[in-house]
Amino acid sequence: MPNFPLFHDRHDAGHQLAQAVLVEMANLSATQSGVKPIVYALPKGGLPIAEPLAQLLHCPLDVVVAKKITRPENPELAIGAVTADGHVIRSRQECFMQLNNGTWRTALQQAQTKAQAQLAQFKDLRPLVDAQGAIAILVDDGIATGMTMAVAARALRAKRPAQILICAPVAPKHMVHTLGHWGDRVIILASPESFFSVSRFYGEFHQVEMDEALESLKRGNQFAS
Repeated sequence: MPNFPLFHDRHDAGHQLAQAVLVEMANLSATQSGVKPIVYALPKGGLPIAEPLAQLLHCPLDVVVAKKITRPENPELAIGAVTADGHVIRSRQECFMQLNNGTWRTALQQAQTKAQAQLAQFKDLRPLVDAQGAIAILVDDGIATGMTMAVAARALRAKRPAQILICAPVAPKHMVHTLGHWGDRVIILASPESFFSVSRFYGEFHQVEMDEALESLKRGNQFAS
């Protein structure tokens, strides 16, 4: 693990990621000529990362809202993830698979309700876009367990895009291969073996408030063509 932050803040990480995605999009142009890109952020932290990417590509910026499914006694431990529109994944760890159905259903419903409430807050600023046939660029500020990214990719896959690009500034080295099962292409700027948490790779990693997330979504769509 490096003894210094890889990124000053989300703004810095977003601009670095945007340059890497631009190179990948240039490589795609030979086989996907004329196919429109759409950037999809996982809010709230993914929106400041996705904003400069959408601006650089002059394409729409939308959101896919996914929430971790957790046990009441440990809200930080993900046992699955769900999107606002009901796509679900469940941890394959044996201890979580043995949860009784009532506990699972309650936790699932609570997480989906949170996702739906958050999605409603973005309603007025979301662009009118359709992922079918598009290059869907799915972005977050970092990937740890990968559950929310996986379920977001599943939700996007159901909309039948031409390709899904999974993009983040940082993810654990062991996760990179797994990400390839969820998307057609994976763009990760750094994949350290020793990980612990996404925040450790940022000099400044504050909680993104809803006002900031909404402003990022608004600015990200200013130059969409």
